[in-house]
Amino acid sequence: MWQDANIVVEPKHYAILLFEGFQALDVFGPLDALNITSLDNGIKLSIIAPTLNPVSTKPPPLPIVNLKPGWGFSESVVPTHSYDDLPTEIDVLIVPGGLGTSHCANIEPAVKLARKLYPEVKYLFSICTGSKVLAEAGLLDGKKATTNKRRYEETTRPYPQVQWQRSARWVIDGNIWTSSGISAGTDAMLAFIGMVYGREYAQAIAKRMEYRWVEDPTDDPFAAPEPSP
Repeated sequence: MWQDANIVVEPKHYAILLFEGFQALDVFGPLDALNITSLDNGIKLSIIAPTLNPVSTKPPPLPIVNLKPGWGFSESVVPTHSYDDLPTEIDVLIVPGGLGTSHCANIEPAVKLARKLYPEVKYLFSICTGSKVLAEAGLLDGKKATTNKRRYEETTRPYPQVQWQRSARWVIDGNIWTSSGISAGTDAMLAFIGMVYGREYAQAIAKRMEYRWVEDPTDDPFAAPEPSP
């Protein structure tokens, strides 16, 4: 199923990699679980973006993203670090998805940075179509992984070298965690917290969030259907 409090070194430094058009819940769901965890444990967060300018959930104009004229409902996050001024000693690198992953040119800097940082981090953690960033970087080659099921075909088709899992809330392969779409990131992060601090602790965090945690990574109500023969 999933690992429970069996790691040697407790992760202390979490970093999240942002780009224009990230999905809000991909970021804020897992971070809220970590916010509560930080009340009891000495962990810290870095927010990394191309520049120190606020990063919006609104994607830039992309061929595949059709937004209504005048659409402006979005949120922005202020980074702590830029791609050119990176924090050191990152233990867990978190990569969200979102509409911004719809075009490779928009995420190319994030792809390069993930490839650069991966050898130095202890864990890599993607949510939703954030797995596309990892796949494009070649970090999922030969590994089991999952992604947003609504965008499953378009996300997975370019990367046949990845062992994509159609039915999985989240997948662990070595030190790489990938979760399904949007809300699944919170389930996966609670599982990660359970791996570090124990299952009962993770259950307590979920209770404090008043969140109904899907603890079984194989329980995927949004599983992608098998393609027609």
